[in-house]
Amino acid sequence: MKLIPTAIADVLIIEPRVFGDARGFFYESFNQQAFDAATGTRLPFVQDNHSRSSRGVLRGLHYQLAPKAQGKLVRVVRGAVFDVAVDIRRSSPTFGQWAGVELSEDNHRQLWIPPGFAHGFLVLSETADFLYKTTDYYSPEHERCIAWDDPALGIQWPDCGLAPQLSAKDLQGRALAQAEVFA
Repeated sequence: MKLIPTAIADVLIIEPRVFGDARGFFYESFNQQAFDAATGTRLPFVQDNHSRSSRGVLRGLHYQLAPKAQGKLVRVVRGAVFDVAVDIRRSSPTFGQWAGVELSEDNHRQLWIPPGFAHGFLVLSETADFLYKTTDYYSPEHERCIAWDDPALGIQWPDCGLAPQLSAKDLQGRALAQAEVFA
């Protein structure tokens, strides 16, 4: 696996080794030992999630507060998304900054988003199947949402040809300045 740093040191793009020929391809999408060694973490993954969304759907920016904070290892197995991680650790020198990357079925990239970050994505293709592993279980009472379009964040979402489609919950996202964040 190849690690590619982002603008935020703790958020990493992971490129697996893909073995392909005329028949198709094979790659190891996850190996706990290799992941731990590459990221310097020892966080267990406890839940796998799969979502399917259509072009223009924007999910996020989601996170869970301690003691149920989640790290996420995300990837796309069909289609393409623009994926974003926002540092919401108040004591971090990159607090309020974001890193974004296109994840697609073609580039096989994954993004490691540690606990202490908000996460969201915008679907760029007709549909996208999005898979992610989490380091803690979903906990509705600890879940929070930051507004995807908070001007203080300045996220440069790409134009997918449609206005972003958000859930009712995501429409209620707070500005970072009013959000509960990590110390």
